[in-house]
Amino acid sequence: MSKIRSMRRYGFLACSIGATCAAALVLTAGMTGGQAGAAPASASATGAAAVPGSTRSLPLVPLTRDPGPGRGSALEQGLRRADVRHFSLVGVVWDDPDVELHGSVRIRTRSAATGVWSGWQDIDTHSADHGADPGTAERTSGHVRGATAPLWVGDCDGVDVRVRADAGSRDPAARPVPLPSGLRLELVDPGTQLPARGTGRGTARAGGPSEEASAADAAPAAPGGDPTDRRRAQSYVGPRPGIVTRRSWGADESLREKGFVYTQKVKVAFVHHTASGNNYSCAQAPAVIRGIYRYHVKSMGWRDVGYNFLIDKCGTIYEGRAGGVSKPVLGAHTMGFNSNSAGMAVIGTYSTSEPSSAAVTAIARLTAWKLGLYGMNPRGKTYLTSGGGNLYQKGKSVRLNVISGHRDGFATDCPGQQLYGKLGTARSAAVRYQGR
Repeated sequence: MSKIRSMRRYGFLACSIGATCAAALVLTAGMTGGQAGAAPASASATGAAAVPGSTRSLPLVPLTRDPGPGRGSALEQGLRRADVRHFSLVGVVWDDPDVELHGSVRIRTRSAATGVWSGWQDIDTHSADHGADPGTAERTSGHVRGATAPLWVGDCDGVDVRVRADAGSRDPAARPVPLPSGLRLELVDPGTQLPARGTGRGTARAGGPSEEASAADAAPAAPGGDPTDRRRAQSYVGPRPGIVTRRSWGADESLREKGFVYTQKVKVAFVHHTASGNNYSCAQAPAVIRGIYRYHVKSMGWRDVGYNFLIDKCGTIYEGRAGGVSKPVLGAHTMGFNSNSAGMAVIGTYSTSEPSSAAVTAIARLTAWKLGLYGMNPRGKTYLTSGGGNLYQKGKSVRLNVISGHRDGFATDCPGQQLYGKLGTARSAAVRYQGR
């Protein structure tokens, strides 16, 4: 398998974005004026009450079939509905997470505000790029499904989707690769939220713990860490950046599995993009994250959102998977290398679009602090043992950059060529933030 999949283009979304319902946050000291200006607006400012999110799953139906002798499988499946409840994020899932979708997924949506249909847009068909390691409890739960990337479309009430199988060969007589079984369209409403109580509560501040730490922050340290090494490395820990807590971005904690799962340490930070499109405002980022969280848990069957952290285009950092931002929480972001690593995703698609300088700076600040807690040099290299994937077999010791892209551990385009090309800049800046 080629290490880099062919990159897909993502069109800008034509849907009208609905009203923002984000948490009131006071951004931390040291953030730029541009970042402060992107603070999500308070729901209480308009007197709006929190509305829980929802997920609607619609089975796709055959549209065209393979006409060859004995070839009854559907070549194309789809669905068109103009009577659905409002949704803002979409994706397609199927039954078996080990089966890849060899084909294309295209979608158009109708704006709830204007009634105008968008143009056709491609959805990233990745399935195994992200996920828990093979053999882990999360992977073998029986609830995990194959899935495309989620796509943020804004406030919409109509949808038209087409899933088409690839021919699998340039020979027109060749049989197409069958589509996965159980294809379903997922329509996600991220809901609205009430702001965290008190000014700035729920936002971790630079240089110290959050004002309102979650229960996970009081959890005991994971076994296997070397206190001597961590004490020795304290002078190289970058300042703690501001981190928007799960409560502040409106995480519904009843969705995820209870309890927390830890690995031993954090040796590598894997950088991702969410491949969810770039047509969102920074004030809408909490809603995008709530949508991704719901998609990962309710649609894909994971125990929690897969990433340990998320970063929006304005450089705001958000707590991802629950368990404590300073702790080595086991994520589901880089199949085969979730142990002893942390996954951080920049919200958007960066195959052809450049990430903002604020987002790259946020990667540097976050890695300088997070990796510094475990004595790691952001410009160094280290070894991780593969848990199994499409690039390295299980048990293989792999030498990786301490700040790596998703594609370094798995054959994927993620985090997109443009973001991947900025990792050298992030490494150099992280070293400076650590004072090395």
